[in-house]
Amino acid sequence: MWYCSIYIGGSKVTISCKLIRCIVAACTALSALTTAAAAPVTFFSTGNPDGLIGTASRPASAGKLEIETADDFVLSQAALISSATFIGLLPLGASISSITDVEIEIYRVFPLDSTNPPSGNVPTRVNSPSDTNFGVSFDSVAGTLAITTTLLNANFTVANTVVNGINKSPNQFTGGEGAATGQEVQFTITFVTPFALPADHYFFRPEVGLSSGTFLWLSAPKPITGGTPFAPDLQAWIRNSGLNPDWLRIGTDVTHQGPFNASFSLSGTAIPEPSTTLMLASGLAGLAVWRRKKSR
Repeated sequence: MWYCSIYIGGSKVTISCKLIRCIVAACTALSALTTAAAAPVTFFSTGNPDGLIGTASRPASAGKLEIETADDFVLSQAALISSATFIGLLPLGASISSITDVEIEIYRVFPLDSTNPPSGNVPTRVNSPSDTNFGVSFDSVAGTLAITTTLLNANFTVANTVVNGINKSPNQFTGGEGAATGQEVQFTITFVTPFALPADHYFFRPEVGLSSGTFLWLSAPKPITGGTPFAPDLQAWIRNSGLNPDWLRIGTDVTHQGPFNASFSLSGTAIPEPSTTLMLASGLAGLAVWRRKKSR
């Protein structure tokens, strides 16, 4: 066995070269873990709104059905999600205090978490969000997320909207409900307890409750230009509680425009690959074995 000499505190210590390699491997892996934990990154972003469409996404309230809009993202590596942003319209003149609730849910891609075959009430469920979220749900009223809002534009107009025209087949096409003007607001979400997601394809679904009026989630360019392109990039889907558990494609089914993305981003830290964890474990194990032999 080959040995190397190193100096620690001015004293010469002779140890095996194999042990040094173990220690270097452990330190390298530990450094990678520390760097990842200390430096949150934006995993995904669709970019800024393009002004093409705004679609309702709100919780149920007195006299109002729940409406959900969802858009997809891909994680190429397991991640710990700590924050998110999305951009939408508040009615003109509405104050930030009119926001009563914000909820975030993550869905997988159909047919996961779904009844299959589906009901047949929509043209297709291929590449849609699943029937239900898979347990990833956060709510400002419940205190599981914190909200910061930023006014981006006090007078922002979208060319089309979808709020009420969400119908079962064969009446799914409405063309939309026309242009709307409101306050462009960015919501920055901090998850009180960050959550882990394995590498996979998902849908992000925010809802904003207002004491008056309806929140509209703004569309973003498709294909993605100012954000983080990925493939396959699926289009945004919508449903209300009357259509639930099915979903409609906003562009292909409802408006015959687009298809559309929605404006949002996700940030957090990467979870090390198993090989990195194994490297760290191997290095520390080698150090432990050497120390036991030395003590004997």
